[in-house]
Amino acid sequence: MVKERARILVVGGGYVGMYTALRLQRKLKPELGRGEVEITVVTPDPYMTYQPFLPEAAAGAVSPRHVVVPLRRVLPRCRIVVGEVTAVDHAKRTATLTTLATDEEGTGPRQLAYDELVLAPGSVSRTLPVPGLADYGIGFKTVEEAIGLRNHVIEQMDIASSTRDPAIRDAALTFVFVGGGFAGVEALGELEDMARYTTRYYHNIKPEDMKWILVEASDRILPEVGEDMGRYTVSELRRRNIDVRLHTRLESCADRVAVLSDGARFPTRTVVWTAGVKPHPLLAATDLPRTERGRLKCTPELTIDGVTHAWAAGDAAAVPDVTAPEPGTHTAPNAQHAVRQAKVLADNIVRSLRDEPLQTYSHQYVGSVASLGLHKGVAHLYGRKLKGYPAWFMHRAYHLSRVPTFNRKARVLAEWTLSGLFKREIVSLGSLEHPRAEFELAAGGKPSDESPRDPKGSS
Repeated sequence: MVKERARILVVGGGYVGMYTALRLQRKLKPELGRGEVEITVVTPDPYMTYQPFLPEAAAGAVSPRHVVVPLRRVLPRCRIVVGEVTAVDHAKRTATLTTLATDEEGTGPRQLAYDELVLAPGSVSRTLPVPGLADYGIGFKTVEEAIGLRNHVIEQMDIASSTRDPAIRDAALTFVFVGGGFAGVEALGELEDMARYTTRYYHNIKPEDMKWILVEASDRILPEVGEDMGRYTVSELRRRNIDVRLHTRLESCADRVAVLSDGARFPTRTVVWTAGVKPHPLLAATDLPRTERGRLKCTPELTIDGVTHAWAAGDAAAVPDVTAPEPGTHTAPNAQHAVRQAKVLADNIVRSLRDEPLQTYSHQYVGSVASLGLHKGVAHLYGRKLKGYPAWFMHRAYHLSRVPTFNRKARVLAEWTLSGLFKREIVSLGSLEHPRAEFELAAGGKPSDESPRDPKGSS
């Protein structure tokens, strides 16, 4: 039994937020409005995005609706609040909250009291002051950005097919990706594969007409899969005529011209920015201890160091890696750790409420898998290295086993099966981003010209 009624506030509906609330829901069985425990989840979106499937969603292999998990369905015993926590005063056990309702009512932010705090807002894209990036850059962290990028790529092919200006055609068919991590490499691999297939339906565009450029500041890509598999990935991409540039940075993309640090200049209408992430800005608006890199200082038990009744995990937390040979090492901010940390975090909250000793989070990294397009991939799991079709199959099998809920597993598997029987979809639904365009024209106005980036911003 819980010693007293507890109000648990979970900030964030991503991996850590959803899995923590899901496990607390199973163990404590809260009842909305009554019961010994009340769990509130505050999240900007009413769904959790399974980010490893974003590249396949961009390529059309998975429906966007099946990349996300609706929180209200999987957390029926929790109170879901769609909004954003903008500040936390843990000394007073209050969080400052804004929602769509407060914006409509004009009442401003409101205060939300809690007894236990789970701080898991995740991370945001790390942008640099590159000229033109804010105007022309496209992110790749949300399902909206992934589908917007797919629409954008196909629209550029439409532009190139219909224009008579060779300069416009060349810029439309040049695609620059910045960042050689999972997001950048997988997005580039899947979209290049999709665009290569799509050219068969354009009478005047050939695969060799397109320029795909990957820009990475370090000396390797995909460091998570090991040095050997990283080199193989570079070779595989270059074999597909993808221009991989290591030790190179994006200096500017102003006026739709990508200027690289090696002196190369590429007129382009597509710059995809996936060059890392940084802690969520909310962490700076709390009274909780942080590291020099801005992440929350945590203990191996996933409590926030130096305070009580506060917990954190995932991208926002610097969790000591007790399996590392060198002291001071923290666990990597990735999904593999986040899902496992959420389980321990939820169990420790229950143990804390019942005055039981806490568990220590301990997990050795088992490896990574990455897709490079249909039937192409790399993997480094349990010391074994795979490439090509076996790695691609392992990538799909692993993530199918990890995507939440049986509903999503069945739908994704069905889509994969059907995509193997029928041809790819090559439709661009750019009108989804401007649903009121016709009404704005009818009213005598001008349709808003928004980019395919997430309207909430990714910087």
